Amino acid sequence: MTSVGAGEERALTSVAAGDRYQGEKPRDLPRLWHVTLSVSGEEAPLKEVRRALEQLAHDHPFLLTSRYANDHAEIRYWEEARDLHDAAAVALRLWGEHRQTAGLPPWEIVGLEVIDRQTYHQRIAEGYGPPPATPVGAHPF
Repeated sequence: MTSVGAGEERALTSVAAGDRYQGEKPRDLPRLWHVTLSVSGEEAPLKEVRRALEQLAHDHPFLLTSRYANDHAEIRYWEEARDLHDAAAVALRLWGEHRQTAGLPPWEIVGLEVIDRQTYHQRIAEGYGPPPATPVGAHPF
């Protein structure tokens, strides 16, 4: 092992998404992931934000619920994906890919949580975490 002196850079290594350790069982079957996406930006009229979120729910049928204000929103839904990397990648593209078609405000993603189904239900059973999304739809904060 070589030491890195002041001002020198050390190469970083990582494991690519989907790579497995030797002996690890493959998990190619899709799983359900609970996604919470938070966005914010400059103020927009509440009616336009609500209409855009309702259109997003129409375009993305797995959308459970969204809460919104004139300068931020939170979207919660279930995503079916092979692993967390895939679910997070889809979530990070959701707002940008639907911005034009749904008329979403030009807000940026400021938060993302992706948890597996078991963790979601464990949190609910223990009394913390977001309550189950009822009623479904777009609602003001």
